[in-house]
Amino acid sequence: MLEFSRRTLIAASAAITLGAALPAQAADDIVIGGSIPLTGVFAFAGVGIEAGFQDYLKILNEQGGIHGRKVRLAYEDTAYKVDASVAAFNKLNSQEEIHLYYGDSTAFAKTINPELDRKGSMIMAGASFASELNDPKAYPFQFMAGPDYTEMTGILLEYIAKEKPGAKIVLVNSDTEFGRDPIEGTKARAKALGLEVVEEIITPPTAVDVSTEVLKLRRARPDYTIFHGYVLAPVPEFISQARQLGLETKFMGTFWSMDSSLWAKVGDLADGYMGVMPYRYYYDEAENAPMLEQIRQMRPDYQSTAYMQGFLSAMLFTEAAKRTLDDGKELNAVNLKASLNSIRDFDTGGIIGTPISIPGNSIPVGRIYQYDASAQKMVPASDWISLQE
Repeated sequence: MLEFSRRTLIAASAAITLGAALPAQAADDIVIGGSIPLTGVFAFAGVGIEAGFQDYLKILNEQGGIHGRKVRLAYEDTAYKVDASVAAFNKLNSQEEIHLYYGDSTAFAKTINPELDRKGSMIMAGASFASELNDPKAYPFQFMAGPDYTEMTGILLEYIAKEKPGAKIVLVNSDTEFGRDPIEGTKARAKALGLEVVEEIITPPTAVDVSTEVLKLRRARPDYTIFHGYVLAPVPEFISQARQLGLETKFMGTFWSMDSSLWAKVGDLADGYMGVMPYRYYYDEAENAPMLEQIRQMRPDYQSTAYMQGFLSAMLFTEAAKRTLDDGKELNAVNLKASLNSIRDFDTGGIIGTPISIPGNSIPVGRIYQYDASAQKMVPASDWISLQE
C-alpha cells in the first residue's frame, strides 16, 4: 500500500452507454464497479468522480497494486437515473467479480441495499451523504467518504457556536428528500449548542423568484443563513436580494454547493460565502499533503470537489481490500466492512487535513471554508472540526 498509509430490485431495461470498455478480467484483478453519471443533471459531479477514481488507482497500481494485484474500475454511465443505475449494477456484476461498488445517488443506494445484503460479496460507497445511510444496522455494507448531511450542518453549527454564541439561524432547504434530510437533526443540534433557529424556509429546488422568501429573511434578521439541498441556484439570488435589503447575515452551505468553480461564475456577489468541506481543495497549500502534490502533477488544471470525493473513495475502498488480504481473509462484504471499520487515525496523504477513523458508515470531519472572490478560491476559515467523541 502507499507509504503514507497505516495499516424490489428493478427489472432493468437496456443497458446505458458503456462508460468504460470492459477488458477481459485478469484472474487476480480486484475490480471496483460503478454506476456513475457521466451525462444528465449530475454529470458535472460524475466526470470528476470518475477522474478521481482513475487517478488514485493509477498511483496505486504503479506502486504494485494490492498484494501484487491490479485494481481496476469497471463502470457505466447512468445519467443519474435509478433504473439505469440498477441496470449497470446487474450488468457489471454479471461480467465481473466485484467486491467494491460505487453508486450515484441516495435512491440507488436505498434500492440496491437488499441486493447487497443478499449477495454478501461487496461493500458500497457513493455520491450520497444521506443521513439515512449512516446506519450500520440498516445499511451494513455501505459507507460514505465524508460526513452525512446532518453531520455537515453539525460542523457548521459547531463553528457558529464558537464564533457567535447564541446566534440566530435561518435554515433554507429545497423541497426534496435531499433538501429536507438534515432539518430535524440541525434543529436539535442547534438547540443543544444554545443556538436559535428562528425561521425555516422551503423552496422548490429550481426556484427562480425568491422575493417572498427573502422577505422572511428580512423579518428574521438571522446572524447566519444555512442553505442545503441546492448546488447553486437559487442561492446567488438569495444573496443578491438580501444584500440589496441591507441584511448582514452570513450565508453558508454544504458539500454540493462548495465547489469554488461554481462561485467563480457568480463573481463578486459570492465573496464571503461560507460552507463545510470534508476535503482540502485542489489548490490548498499544506505541509504533509503528498497526495495533493501528486494530483497537481497529474492534472495541472483545477480539479473539483467531486474529484476529491472520488479519489478518497478509491483510497478507502482499496485500503479495506488491503487490510482484508493482509489478514488472510476472503474479499466479501462482512470482511471488507470490518476492515474498513478498523481504520483508526488514518493518514489520507493530506486529502483530509487530520487523521480519520471510520467506526460506522461516515467520516464526521470537515472544515469551514470561505469564498474569496478576488482570488477565486475557497480559503480556510477554521481548523478541522470533528464530531467524533
